[in-house]
Formats: sequence, structure tokens, C-alpha cells
Amino acid sequence: MQLDWKILRSGEQTMYRLRGLYERCGYRRFKMSKFEEYNLYVRNKDFLVSDRMITFTDARGVLMALKPDVTLSIIKNTREGGVGPRKVYYNETVYRSGKGDEAFQEIMQTGLECIGELDLYHIYEVTALAVESLAAISPDYVLDVSHVGLVSGFMEAAGVAEADYGQVMAAVRAKSLAGLEEFCRSRNLSGTVKALLERLVTTYGTMETVLKDLAPLCVGGKKTREAWEELNSLCALLKANGLGEKVYLDFSVEGDMGYYSGIVFRGFLKNLSAGVLSGGQYDKMVEKMGKQCGAMGFAINLNELERLGPAQPAFDADVLVLYDQDTDLAVLTSRLSELTARGKRVLARRQGGGDLRTKETVDLRGGGKG
Repeated sequence: MQLDWKILRSGEQTMYRLRGLYERCGYRRFKMSKFEEYNLYVRNKDFLVSDRMITFTDARGVLMALKPDVTLSIIKNTREGGVGPRKVYYNETVYRSGKGDEAFQEIMQTGLECIGELDLYHIYEVTALAVESLAAISPDYVLDVSHVGLVSGFMEAAGVAEADYGQVMAAVRAKSLAGLEEFCRSRNLSGTVKALLERLVTTYGTMETVLKDLAPLCVGGKKTREAWEELNSLCALLKANGLGEKVYLDFSVEGDMGYYSGIVFRGFLKNLSAGVLSGGQYDKMVEKMGKQCGAMGFAINLNELERLGPAQPAFDADVLVLYDQDTDLAVLTSRLSELTARGKRVLARRQGGGDLRTKETVDLRGGGKG
């Protein structure tokens, strides 16, 4: 039976479209339980959007949590040493509260993870699939990209102590030159250093344009040079495959430096202020869980898509079939089977009217043949 797209909500439509995209690229479905041991999450709470979880004690006396995240479970269930990286996608519901929000939500997510020995091709593939995922939802999208190595390299070059990275990144995240100026003043940093750090706040534009502009600043340190070269190679591959037009470089896209190790990104759609897609390379996260390999992936918040407006069908059903006490039920059920076999959405009722919207009506009342 062919799937009828008209009856699906926006998030559900997206989920089915993206499943086909990911499977064509060799990703396999990952299915997990609704809950995991609480310790898995509490040990890695900084990786989570929120450290508040719904917990319960199971029959063994083990504290469990309704899953607030999928990536941690995928890492936990990935074995090292396979031939090539493990490539999985998922459609799951996570349970968590937002930052500053007391209420818990059920959030429908789809996403993918690529875990193993990753090279430039895999970094390109995941980034390209992030771009294609956004394009499959709406033509009005942007993907903002940053690189943890470039950001930390700039701060090292400016002489910022590692303990102060968080304060600098708070100003960068808020695109606050005033906040950055206050930090530089409090640390007695020179005007040259301040100008370098300001690039983290003011930099924004297409990857190709910004990388050309930043090239002279990235030749000195090994970390910044390698990060710039990786971004430049990624930019060239995206451009060569027609995917670079709406990809921008923006250092306010932050990945926790204790978990993320390279490229990070966030995807936005027109008329939605919050990002709907987020991801990047999280090698340090995998390492903290005792596995020596690389990892990269992203998740899409399907709940946000409902804010674009529900994908309501024009009609509640294609055919309304009316019946009454005189209708032969064998005739009724036969007609219903015939219509549904033709791909029609059918509703059988004793009466029509009200707010019901249907394309046509078949009347079998009074023993009629319709």
C-alpha cells in the first residue's frame, strides 16, 4: 500500500522523507528502548540539553531514566574495530525539559550518527546530509558552521586561559562585543588581542568568503591552520556538489569543548527562531565513554516543524459512505473494501453534515446500492 502523504503531520512527513535519504547513503535504522540506566546520562550530563530527567526504579532496584538523548545510547551500543564506521539513523522520542523550562516535553527527533575511523569524506557526508535534510524540509534554510579547533586556537593565540573559555564563548554566543570588551578590560588584554577575539563575534558569511578573509590569521598556530584547512576542504567539496550556497561560517555556533572536537553546525528554517538541526564531531564524547574512535552526527527537532503550520489535508476523507439500519452490512463492507483498495480514504457514517469535508458521497441508506 502506498503511503498517503496528505494524512501525515509536518514532522511525520519529514521523518519519512529523511528515512529514504539516509538509507540511500547506507545508514541503517537504530531502535532503542524508551529508557536507559540513569548513570549513563548523569555521567555525561554536560553533553545533554538539560540535566533534568524523569526517573524511576525498576524491579531490579536500578534507577532508570526516560531517555533524554539518543546519541549516548548509540555510542554505548557501538563496538570498536568494525570494518568501516558504523552508520545509523533513528526516529525516536526523547523526554526532557528545555533550558530554564520546568515542564518536561516529548520531543520527536530524527537524526544520524557515523562512528568509527572517520576521514574527510565522512565529515563531508554528514555535513552534506545535514544540508540535504534541511533542503528536504524547506528551501528557506541556512546551515551555520563553526570549528572547535579554530575557536580554541584563536583563544590560545590571544592568550586566554582555558578557565576563561566559557566566559569568552558566552559573549561569542550572544554576539556581544560589549561583553567581550568587558572581559578584555578585566584581564588587561591588549588592543591587538581584543581585535583577534572580536573576530569570533563579528565573523559571519559564506564559508568561501570568510575562509579567504581568515586565512592570514590561521597560518601561525598548528591548531588554527589544521582547522582552517579542514574547513576549506569541506567548503570545496560542498561547492563542487552544489551544496555550499546556504552554508555559513559563524563562530557563535558552540559545541562544548569538553565533548566536541572539530566541526559543529546548526540548521535554521525561515520563520523559526530556534534552530531545528544541530550536530557536529564529538570525538571527545566517545573517548570519555572509553572508545577510541571518531564520531559525527546530528539531530533534527521535528516538534519545531509543527510551528510552521500543520500539514492538514483539504478533506477529512475522499469518500463518505452513508448507511442506516436497512443497509446490508455485506454490501457496506464490500463497498468500503473496494474503495480502500483503490487508494481512497473512506469514512462510513450514519449521517453526513457538520464540519465534515469529503470529496464525494456514496449513499447506501434504505438498502440502496450507492
